[in-house]
Amino acid sequence: MVQKRKGYRIETDSIGSREVPEEAYYGVQTLRAAENFPITGLHVHREMIRSMAQVKEAAAVTNCQEGLLDEERGRAIVRACRELGRGELDGEILVDPIQGGAGTSLNMNVNEVLANRAIELLGGTKGDYSVVHPNDHVNRSQSTNDVFPTAGKLTVCRLLEKTGKELRRLCRELEKKAEEFYPVIKMGRTQLQDAVPVRLGQEFAAYGAAVERNIKRMETAADEMRQVNMGGTAVGTGINASPGYVRRIVGNLEQVTGIPLRQCGNLMDATSNLDPLTAVSGTVKACAVTLSKIASDLRLLSSGPRTGLAEIRLPGKQNGSSIMPGKINPVIPEVVNQVAFHIMGNDLAVTAAAGAGQLELNAFEPVIFYNLFQSIDMLGHGAATFADNCVSGIRADADRCRELVENSAGMAAALCPYIGYEAAAGIAKKALREGKSIRAMLLEEGLLEEEAAEKILDPYAMTEPGIPGRS
Repeated sequence: MVQKRKGYRIETDSIGSREVPEEAYYGVQTLRAAENFPITGLHVHREMIRSMAQVKEAAAVTNCQEGLLDEERGRAIVRACRELGRGELDGEILVDPIQGGAGTSLNMNVNEVLANRAIELLGGTKGDYSVVHPNDHVNRSQSTNDVFPTAGKLTVCRLLEKTGKELRRLCRELEKKAEEFYPVIKMGRTQLQDAVPVRLGQEFAAYGAAVERNIKRMETAADEMRQVNMGGTAVGTGINASPGYVRRIVGNLEQVTGIPLRQCGNLMDATSNLDPLTAVSGTVKACAVTLSKIASDLRLLSSGPRTGLAEIRLPGKQNGSSIMPGKINPVIPEVVNQVAFHIMGNDLAVTAAAGAGQLELNAFEPVIFYNLFQSIDMLGHGAATFADNCVSGIRADADRCRELVENSAGMAAALCPYIGYEAAAGIAKKALREGKSIRAMLLEEGLLEEEAAEKILDPYAMTEPGIPGRS
């Protein structure tokens, strides 16, 4: 019998009794957690709720198969899980993403919501846990310590897949620009100083290759996320789970999620050590660093437009100043830089938390998943706006690029095989001092015939392996 007061029901846990809103699907443990952890003010990630619901569904199916849960309760729990997975009960998930207890608060929030919805489906009254109990039935054969990390890994898999699609779109846009800009000769720079000529298309092809490499690195790290510790329960020993449940749970979870999964070979290791999450976070950070470097390059190459390099033009997206008329800032590369800075900070939090676990459990998984989910989402959003609002609209100023090449002392590098390093260095210094081109200085000094100078100083030839002027 459920005790009630007008508008409320009375629920009791090991701390004591509390009034819970009569129509709420959550219960007393959720209420306490919501009061204890007003940390971010944000909602648990929608994909994490979906993943938790799928873990609970797979557990209910497995418990029924093992005869640990009767069919009537099992069907009601599975139906409730599917409703939660579709987002129909999201408003009942009250707990903050960052919480003490290694994720127990979210696990119990989900358990209580599913129990009360199952009770309702069976014709009972919310809070009458003799019908369906959050712990004895919904959480049967489980622990927060295998449910929470498994749901987190499922979420990471899905978010990485979504972000990977955006990164591949960005990669394709960079490759398109590489092809478009291949004929454009410009001056390459090292340490921000003139180096040797390159093709603008070569620069963009290098950007595309870097993004592609990061995608592959993230895919490799994501493979570890498909190894889960379901069946390990509290510390990896499988206490309170039958041998049949331990054997079946991961296969059933694979069927529910559609994600190819494997049970970790050492469940105790998987429960206590979180280095796979650190590895994923590291690959996300590495990709963010790559995008940030590309964004910084584009800001430099487009600087000016009259007093900077101005070799490329970025698409104008919005006014750049409240006081300087006509100023257009590189806002998309700037936001990509900021995304990367944020992800770097998140990675530090993940690293610190992963190393702070003790003995058989790491209590800090909530902050790890919170930061990791945010990083993956931000990387995907950053890649999308970078591709759509910047890279796809970049234009090259071929005349400006060629002008800078012709007037650069960096052209002197091609002279070394012909007149030696010392003589080439002397020509470069004199050209800079007198404000003349390398070609003009060579002819003036009489070091090379005009025809030979033209072949040697052909900037196109300098962008490929070999010695310019020699076949």
